[in-house]
Amino acid sequence: MTAAEGTSAAAADPPGAPAPAAPRFAPGSRVRVRDDWPERRGPCHIRTPHYLRGRIGTVERALGRFANPEDLAFARPAPERTLYHVLFPQPPLFAEGRPGDDVLVEVFEHWLEPAGDATEKAA
Repeated sequence: MTAAEGTSAAAADPPGAPAPAAPRFAPGSRVRVRDDWPERRGPCHIRTPHYLRGRIGTVERALGRFANPEDLAFARPAPERTLYHVLFPQPPLFAEGRPGDDVLVEVFEHWLEPAGDATEKAA
């Protein structure tokens, strides 16, 4: 298998690498979904919706740790990753809706990074 085949989503988080035991993000943390496209590097399995890449949301809560489905799909050892409920404002995602309309999505920790002062990805 080449390095690109079955690549885990996060370039900084190689397949099979152990994940931190404690959740990295607390409820209320502003996070950005990595603007990464592993499918351009080869076959992969991704649970993070395309429309969220580069988008900023707010962590609602950590849901626990689960085996990484991006590794399970290729029958590789699948370290546990923290899964979060992340809330995103709907209008920037779909160019429709009103302020207060939100989308709640489950996103694994290795797809998230601190949002900091960065601006939102353009629609």
